[in-house]
Amino acid sequence: MPAGHPAERPVLPRSLVMLLGAGSAVLVLAGVHAVAWLVGPVFLALMIVIAISPVQGALLRHGWPAWLATLVLVLLVVGVLAVFALVFVVSIARLAALLPQYADQADQTLASVASSLQGLGVQPGQLDDAVKAIDPAKLVALIGTVLAGLSGLASFLVFLLCLMLFLSVEAGGIDQRLAATAADRPQLETALRSFAAGTRNYLVVTAVFGLIVGVLDGVALWIIGVPLPLLWALLSFLTNFVPNIGFVIGLVPPALLALLTGGVQEMLLVIGVYSVLNFVIQSLIQPRFVGDSVGLAMTTTFVALVFWTWLIGPIGALLAIPLTLLAKALLVDVDPTARWAIALAGSLERPPRPARDRRRRGHEPSPDVAAAGAATPVP
Repeated sequence: MPAGHPAERPVLPRSLVMLLGAGSAVLVLAGVHAVAWLVGPVFLALMIVIAISPVQGALLRHGWPAWLATLVLVLLVVGVLAVFALVFVVSIARLAALLPQYADQADQTLASVASSLQGLGVQPGQLDDAVKAIDPAKLVALIGTVLAGLSGLASFLVFLLCLMLFLSVEAGGIDQRLAATAADRPQLETALRSFAAGTRNYLVVTAVFGLIVGVLDGVALWIIGVPLPLLWALLSFLTNFVPNIGFVIGLVPPALLALLTGGVQEMLLVIGVYSVLNFVIQSLIQPRFVGDSVGLAMTTTFVALVFWTWLIGPIGALLAIPLTLLAKALLVDVDPTARWAIALAGSLERPPRPARDRRRRGHEPSPDVAAAGAATPVP
């Protein structure tokens, strides 16, 4: 080896590097899945703290002590969650007591559907298996199992309260931490700030429009006469956070209950009302307020929904988009060589507004007019 030249480090083959990276990722994901009971609440508390941090900053600027502002906000959020949980549990219990009353209607509806399907060539044995699978008694037993699983909800809320208190206290020094990080990793600091701003915008806008949709759905169901409209309104609010399929999840239970109570016409009316509200509010109005804070393609969003739900449970379905944005910030945005992933998995950006439209919107003169005005002598 010639003198003055440092020894070259051996370079691993790209295929081996990819294999080692994939194996490491599998081990990490398996570990996260094993402790999903811990990771899920931590992520939920983190997202809530990110969403309410501007309110905490406003209280501090108005002279509130830091401990009081943190305590009031955290208790307020946990109180709202506790009220939602109480309404949900009580409504589920009422549903379990209500379903047996519609057993006869369910049998009649199933018999009508079975006769229609037999006319289409479906075998009677297959219909019997389907009828047994949707036996109302089994549905009541399933609801009882859900209620038993909700017995640990109080301990979950206490754990969430503690997590939010600690994270809110730590959030007070986040600017100093990010400033220290920017000295060595400026791209990481930029990515984290962009993630926090985009996630906050997404969570707040989704919550506001979810509340609007839930109230409108609940009022519509109450007018139609579907039982337990408050439960279905709460379900509609929660499923607004579930991308792509949240609308379907929130629609199926009240539509089926409407079928039992009022027949096919009432079910179609519920489906029509839900579809109109979803299209107008969630498809036309809400995206204008969310803007480019998400920037994910529909396929990427759906795969993220399935992945996070498998990884950390139902909380992953509610936080699929914020968690994907966090992974994108830590794995893609910080690495200039990985920006190609944004082009493949992100949504297509809107084309830039033409200069003529921008000048018209901002009342700016065109270059020709500006040049003519500059060349005109002042009398």
